[in-house]
Amino acid sequence: MRITIISLLLAASATLTGYCVLVFSLFQPTRDTVPLLVCTGVLWVLFAAAVFLLRGVSGRAVVVLVLAGSLGIGVAAMVGPPNTSTDSARYAWDGIVQNAGISPYAYVPADDRLDPLRPEWLFPATVPSGTVPETCQGQRIVATHKTASDAVLCTALNRPTVPTIYPPAAELYFAGIRFLVPPTATYWPLQLGGLVLSLGTTGLLLLGMRRRGIPQRFAAYWAWCPLVASEAITNSHVDLLGVVFTLAAALLVTRARYWRGGIALGIAIAVKLVPVIAAPAMLRRQGWKVGLAAVVTFFALYVPYVLTTGIGVLGYLPGYLSEEGYDNGKRFALVSLIAPGGAAVFVAGGLLVVIAALVLWKTDPDRPWLGQLVMIGSTLLILSPRYPWYALLLLPFVALSGRWEWLAIPLALTLRQILPSLELTWAITAALVIVLAGSAVRLDPAVRARMLAAPLRAARFLRPPR
Repeated sequence: MRITIISLLLAASATLTGYCVLVFSLFQPTRDTVPLLVCTGVLWVLFAAAVFLLRGVSGRAVVVLVLAGSLGIGVAAMVGPPNTSTDSARYAWDGIVQNAGISPYAYVPADDRLDPLRPEWLFPATVPSGTVPETCQGQRIVATHKTASDAVLCTALNRPTVPTIYPPAAELYFAGIRFLVPPTATYWPLQLGGLVLSLGTTGLLLLGMRRRGIPQRFAAYWAWCPLVASEAITNSHVDLLGVVFTLAAALLVTRARYWRGGIALGIAIAVKLVPVIAAPAMLRRQGWKVGLAAVVTFFALYVPYVLTTGIGVLGYLPGYLSEEGYDNGKRFALVSLIAPGGAAVFVAGGLLVVIAALVLWKTDPDRPWLGQLVMIGSTLLILSPRYPWYALLLLPFVALSGRWEWLAIPLALTLRQILPSLELTWAITAALVIVLAGSAVRLDPAVRARMLAAPLRAARFLRPPR
């Protein structure tokens, strides 16, 4: 009966996922976020219910359910185009440019010299509208101007007048995906790539858990999570590629494959830089091997692009950090409460250094996932990004550690994306409270009692004598 109910919940999740992708979008002319918010909320409830019921299932049924749910929900996430982000349009364009023998860092998308490469679905023609001779119409389509001729250019790409931001491993992935399909193929190739990588991550988790005695039901925290369906598959964020290699690095290092683990970590960092925060927990034992292999791999991937483009390989990264408010401290939602303005940058940096040092010091090298969970989750809380797909990196380590309370972070970021009016500080604060409460419950009762007694002892010590 329990297996039947879980199967029905997963079927409902897959059906609702497909419905949400087809019907609701943040790009609709009249942006009503309430239906998408309700749909997302119901998906998270179904996810929580299915994961809870899975606790009573054992044996091969767990593996079958986890894989079936991952596949079914993932396929449903492919039934429509991206509905919350246009990043995958840029991925496709970078791949098309590279397959024409041009470095993606060489020209901005609006450059006139790239006109022969433009597919209609990424760069639709202008249309007349009333007295205006050239306008751009359609969901996800914005208007810009070409760099040399100043002609109107309609495009599905965001930031079409700046160079690409993505590191070389991501660019190689884009080129590889687009090499297999004609330029006219729209969003589905990257969505299919996301589905394959998502299933691969599920398989890695199941295999790694079996070998290490971790309950395989925890893999459902990744396999069935609505964030994976939405951001890894429907919207095809390349962060997923970094997740795969980061997870592979952790599993390799725990099996004493230090050089190979370092290579995997270097590739992960060369996808989107963010996976570097998973490194401290992997450096406790033979860390020099892991670190050296990661650094060499990272720079080796850059060599072909540096030879063709030079310093241009930095792309839009400096501009992006400034745009997001990381250069002046505005982005640090929680830190800004105690250190407003530019001081938040230094406080946030100091906190991250301290946490990284503690993770390196305290992590069990045979089971580094708890340290990685703390490092990645703390970074998300401190940096408080606007976009939920950054939390994809957190999910495999939620699964490996079984610490479900950390799912509050991706949920908070998801709600903030759908409802921009929701104050980011409140969303992140709520997630922090849930994480702290869940962690406190897991503590040994004696340890918890000592922690609760410490403030009382301090208060008595600081009390002035009568």
